[in-house]
Amino acid sequence: MSLIRPFAALRPAPGRAEDVIAPPYDVLDTDEARTLAANRPWSFLHISKPEIDFAPGIAPYAPEVYAKAADNLRRMLDSGILKRDEQPFYYAYRLVMGEHEQLGLVATASVAAYDANRIRKHEFTRPDKEDDRVRQIVALNAQTGPVLLAYPEAPEIDRLLAETTDGPPEADAVSESDVRHTLWVIRDPGTITRITELFETLPALYIADGHHRSAAASRVAASRRQSDPGHTGNESYEYFLSVIFPHWQMRIMDYNRVIRDLNGLSEAEFLQRVAERFAVEEADSPVKPETPGEFGLYFSGRWRKLRIKPDLIPTDPVARLDVSLLQHNLIAPILGITDPRRDRRIDFVGGIRGLRELERRVDSGEMALAFSLHPTRMEDLMAVADAGKVMPPKSTWFEPKLADGLASHVLD
Repeated sequence: MSLIRPFAALRPAPGRAEDVIAPPYDVLDTDEARTLAANRPWSFLHISKPEIDFAPGIAPYAPEVYAKAADNLRRMLDSGILKRDEQPFYYAYRLVMGEHEQLGLVATASVAAYDANRIRKHEFTRPDKEDDRVRQIVALNAQTGPVLLAYPEAPEIDRLLAETTDGPPEADAVSESDVRHTLWVIRDPGTITRITELFETLPALYIADGHHRSAAASRVAASRRQSDPGHTGNESYEYFLSVIFPHWQMRIMDYNRVIRDLNGLSEAEFLQRVAERFAVEEADSPVKPETPGEFGLYFSGRWRKLRIKPDLIPTDPVARLDVSLLQHNLIAPILGITDPRRDRRIDFVGGIRGLRELERRVDSGEMALAFSLHPTRMEDLMAVADAGKVMPPKSTWFEPKLADGLASHVLD
């Protein structure tokens, strides 16, 4: 079984991409999705967040919700809004957000490679979220949320992908967040074969975002394998929907922290404790850390720049991450938050919202202090995955986000 292979995508009919595409299902809550899909009958949110088509209060994991997703998919097919390609292809997918641009490949990736850790993970998954994605795949008989993957340095793949964008695209749409999503179909058999061969030479692919979607695909494949007496290993369920970018093009933004209180310390006591592990410098403007090991601290209307003392930086690929350094040297020992996954005294703010959002959360009185962090680097993520380890919660915030609905994988 090859690491990746082409597939016959289910995608918007010509001229319909802007009507269809939607943010990933897991970046919106139900109210936000309902508002975004208002007066948009073909929005893919009717498939990825079908609870929006029920009265408020419906349980999002109720059986009728998954059934509604299947009904909405059939409606979009019957209306000709979505159409399936006649044979398997690869697809080039370009994302443009402001001055940032990245070009990747839409393909299906091997479940066997995922199970064997050739497609490498860096996060734990939650059973309830896995169960949700399994039910969604089973109800639709399709994978509609792509897994975001990264490939290590491979200049020939980069070159081939760039060459496929010379002609006019099959879809070109701007999302509500002003991200431009452009898709080309790669139909040339020689190019398809060469892309498959080049990916086969790579040591690994890396999950950037989509751990629950890939885990769910593996579970569905295992279930169907057991109930399929004619199983060969080449079935469509043995692959999962992916968009794969070169790691050097991907952009991780900062994932910042806000804390509800000072854990019973006075401001002077808190700063004294911080100074034991960090160099502390006053700042007259918001601090956006420029290098690893540097942090911004905002409280009582003032910004300070913190730098971890060098002898406190370990060699372990997880422990040396900025999110780990802040957690282990300040948030846990000084502020008393030892389980950031469950402690309600801490919250997380994606860098897309900007440093002013940190100020707003503190100045409103909701939170007592905020920390700005340097973004995790892709090289750090890959090192953690290569070591078979897991990153701390809320370590990465990828932008721009992929669009749901631009290409889906039907399980024949």
